[in-house]
Amino acid sequence: MIQIKKLPELTPRKSDTHKGSYGRVLVLAGSPGMTGAAYLCSKAALRSGSGIVTLGIPESLNPVMETKLTCVMTYPLPETKASTLSNKGRKEILKLCESHDVVALGPGLSQQPETKDMILWLIKTIDRTMVIDADGLNALTGNVNVLHKIKRNVVLTPHPGEMSRLTGLGSAKDVQKERLVTATQFVQSIQKKLGDEKKIVLVLKGDKTIVADYGKAYVNRTGNPGMATAGAGDVLTGIIVSLIGQGFDVFDASQLGVYIHGLAGDIAAKKKGELSMIASDIIDCLPDAFIKYKKERR
Repeated sequence: MIQIKKLPELTPRKSDTHKGSYGRVLVLAGSPGMTGAAYLCSKAALRSGSGIVTLGIPESLNPVMETKLTCVMTYPLPETKASTLSNKGRKEILKLCESHDVVALGPGLSQQPETKDMILWLIKTIDRTMVIDADGLNALTGNVNVLHKIKRNVVLTPHPGEMSRLTGLGSAKDVQKERLVTATQFVQSIQKKLGDEKKIVLVLKGDKTIVADYGKAYVNRTGNPGMATAGAGDVLTGIIVSLIGQGFDVFDASQLGVYIHGLAGDIAAKKKGELSMIASDIIDCLPDAFIKYKKERR
């Protein structure tokens, strides 16, 4: 396992481009009480440079998201009686995926049984690179073999608790004892089933977030305890999916994504203090983080 320290470059935008040049991102997220996750992920993707972001949301929640997200397109989808994404929307979602470059799946989708079944079906059916987070990962608990059927590259972004459930380890504490070993062994076990055509990347969140694929790993050095706040992970998913949409390799997008996420968090901590930071502060500081990153690379 090679440990990578060098970060990828951000190339300047060319003058003869348009919104379609910078990635069409589809975010499938949200349920009652969890519209914030959909909001944070979608807005983070925009602030990270995506040209077009569409949020697929249960239809009864669409009006509130149209109000909250003025620069993100929203797409109302069929829902269950619990107002979560329904199996009835399978064909509609696949058609929506065809007009987008990359998909974020999971933030705030709920663990409602019908929605969980649909998530598992989407993971093995969507023919686009995916970033799977939150309830996408919860659906995979006990169903990790579904990852053997993915059609494109996939990034998984678990926190230690989600990682313990994916691996079958006893608890988050067990994951934390051997973070790098746990991450690399999990990736290797899945990648062996996939062959060379598709790649799985794991982003194990936490202090010194780890990014691992089959042959290399990166240990992040930005970030602070103020980022231990609800929604910070949704912001990270938005950043990574945005960078993939802009053309970065899944490992490079994940590596740069966690660095920028932590850097924005560090800038936010200086402005707000670690105690008072909230997830939207990280998004607000993304422009400063990207500017600082570019200056560091000169």
